Amino acid sequence: MGRIKKKGVAGNAKNFITRTKAVRKLQVSLPDFRRLCIFKGIYPREPRNKRKANKGSTAATTFYYTKDIQYLLHEPVLEKFREHKAFAKKLNKALGRGDYSDAKRLETNNKPQVKLDHIVKERYPTFTDALRDLDDAVSMLFLFANLPTNHNLNPETIATCERLSNEWQHYIIRTHSLRKSFLSIKGIYYQAEIQGQEILWLVPYKFAQNVPADVDFRVMGTFVEFYSTLVGFVLFRLYTKEGLVYPPKFDADADSKGAGLRAFSLEAKGVGLLPAAGNDKNNTKAMSRQLATLNEKIASLEQKDEEDPVETTTLEEDSVMGESTIDTFKPVATGADVLLQPHMSNVGTSGSQDPANLFAPFTFFLSRETPRQPLEFLLRSFGCKRIGWDLVLGEGAFTEDENDPLITHQIVDRPPAKQVALPLMPIDGDEEMADASKVKKVNGRIPGRIYVQPQYIWDCINIGRLLSPAEYGPGALLPPHLSPWVKVDEKTYDPTAPNVADEEMSEDEEDDIEGGMEVDLESEDEEDEHEAIEVGALEEEEEEPESEDEEEKAQQEHQRELEAEAAGVKLPVGEKKKKEKRKSKQEREEEEQKEMQKIMMSRRKRKLYEKMQFSNKKKEEEVENLREKRRKIEKEKKAKGG
Repeated sequence: MGRIKKKGVAGNAKNFITRTKAVRKLQVSLPDFRRLCIFKGIYPREPRNKRKANKGSTAATTFYYTKDIQYLLHEPVLEKFREHKAFAKKLNKALGRGDYSDAKRLETNNKPQVKLDHIVKERYPTFTDALRDLDDAVSMLFLFANLPTNHNLNPETIATCERLSNEWQHYIIRTHSLRKSFLSIKGIYYQAEIQGQEILWLVPYKFAQNVPADVDFRVMGTFVEFYSTLVGFVLFRLYTKEGLVYPPKFDADADSKGAGLRAFSLEAKGVGLLPAAGNDKNNTKAMSRQLATLNEKIASLEQKDEEDPVETTTLEEDSVMGESTIDTFKPVATGADVLLQPHMSNVGTSGSQDPANLFAPFTFFLSRETPRQPLEFLLRSFGCKRIGWDLVLGEGAFTEDENDPLITHQIVDRPPAKQVALPLMPIDGDEEMADASKVKKVNGRIPGRIYVQPQYIWDCINIGRLLSPAEYGPGALLPPHLSPWVKVDEKTYDPTAPNVADEEMSEDEEDDIEGGMEVDLESEDEEDEHEAIEVGALEEEEEEPESEDEEEKAQQEHQRELEAEAAGVKLPVGEKKKKEKRKSKQEREEEEQKEMQKIMMSRRKRKLYEKMQFSNKKKEEEVENLREKRRKIEKEKKAKGG
């Protein structure tokens, strides 16, 4: 007979531990326990049977894995928390005595500092793992960089987040890693591709932020503390791989004047090191040996070229062909992953351009009503190096003069100025050529300059080519700005697709179409019935076929309507022909087969199938409602235009 196990020593009762017991086991306070779990990436777990895990109790309890808590017992940060607890007692004792000099000395010299370097290395053993987990980290840093400081938010934390955010943007600009962007209600979404990893982050709009009182900023501050360490390590690695000095130089004066990204300056560092002084003799000996054999190698190469001149021409042809063609990846199996195909940059070729240098040939000017920070980041990420703006938006612009003749595009976000007919004034050509900076405005615009709204930049980036600026002029009704990450299929509504039924059909056209459909359906039903008679399995529910006279009458009536429509004459419309479409034999058999399969299902699967059918039907109705709404809007536009 086996040994009887005691209750609560195996299974869920052993695998899970409550939060109260975990805090007591680690001998820390509850806030320190939360910080430690956030740093180590340990989260509450949900057991399958809460009653067994809680040893018979049904009270609401938070559970953790027992092995996770045992793993925390040997954490060096735990010792720092205990040291900080002892430090806090000494500091409070000094403040209670009124010895402020001693309290300041304790805080300056004896305050324990928590370092998270080893935790970052434990959680992300490879650099690719760190890149995969950057979405939330970068989004959190940009969020805190836009928040105002108060008693819950430390100014140093806000400054650190802002610095890391600008350094991150500088790296994206330097490497042209930005791929897509989208304007949403929450903020601006950006997607970059770094070393094959897609990173998506959210940047809030530059509005006055009201800090909510019901948010626990202690927990969020703990996440920011860890994320700032993680992003700092990642940026150091990325900058070093690009041959740049990290951190980049920061100009505090320029930043105080609103320079933004212009307050940072990147520096390249030397890749190779100079040889040591003790190895000069060895280096000179090696160089002399290479020079002695250099003449022999050159002579052998020349002799080989003379012997085989055809081979050199073929190699040259291959190199030319290699420049014009490029290999493509083909999947081995049918269900394999689709790989990204390599592409060549076509800078300078006609009809195509490199997306990384999309805006390189142009000079942009940002009006004062446009958002400078996101537009500057997008334009610089896609090759534009000449961006000007008004002095109100800050310093660091390429030009602050709106009338600069070098400006090719101006981004505006206000309705167009009222068109006024200006009288023709004689202009002295010599004076105009002498001062090229003087530009004459016509109706508030400078001739030869393209004026677009900010959405033009986002749409060009998401499509990957320059769009026609005619649809994005000041005051124009902009095309729909859609998310570049939504994949449109047949069952979903696609606003960019042309509307099949742009105009509502008149009653005459509906009758014509219905008449034609009835004739076709009647002929199909007759064929189906003849087949069923030959097989001998004609169903009783089938309707009898119409007589030949009725069919001839319908055909003649339909022919008269077509002739009248071609002549431009409208026939009197009688009652609407709204007959239900007769289903073919194949469709009826498919429905019956589905019903039989549904009957053979279990109750659970049948309920799930009915829910799926209901959700699909609901989606189809929503798509149809959107299409109907679009038809009405387009009809109203055409009525107003007419």
